[in-house]
Amino acid sequence: MEGKIVQYDFRILDFIRKKFSCKTLDFLMPKISFAGSGGLLWIAAALIMFFQKSYRAGALILLCGLLAGVVVCNLLLKNIFTRKRPCWIRDYISIKVNMPKDYSFPSGHTMSSFIAAEILIQISFPAGCFAVAAASLIGFSRLYLYVHFPTDVILGAVMGIILGMLVWNHAELIEPVIRYFS
Repeated sequence: MEGKIVQYDFRILDFIRKKFSCKTLDFLMPKISFAGSGGLLWIAAALIMFFQKSYRAGALILLCGLLAGVVVCNLLLKNIFTRKRPCWIRDYISIKVNMPKDYSFPSGHTMSSFIAAEILIQISFPAGCFAVAAASLIGFSRLYLYVHFPTDVILGAVMGIILGMLVWNHAELIEPVIRYFS
């Protein structure tokens, strides 16, 4: 089964490479991907929110969601599944970013972005809509850059939404922290 999934994944990656490759996207996609590196965009959003008293609790929930994503994705799942990246398997394909050193499944960029999008939708629907668009672009950038398989990105998005919902629905667990900063 794994072999068939990888075949379909490579078909989609090759389609993206063939149909979408251009100088403009070669320039933009590494920058979009960088925005998702380490949850950079979402941490910046949380910091901006933190300095607005009415959004402070939401900022703390967002930071907890991102922290949960690091634990689930980077510490657990990547080390359990140890899936090679497409750029490792097809190392003859040049990529526009530094060669990633960690495993492929799931996409951490995508998971953290969809955790943030889910939480931001709960806080502010307009901000959440922007976050969904940004998260989708970050996920697509990982495919365009040939550093993740489509299944890494899709399941990263699904798991990110689920984790974001879990963190939001159990925010009472960090209630003392929220009260401290309010």
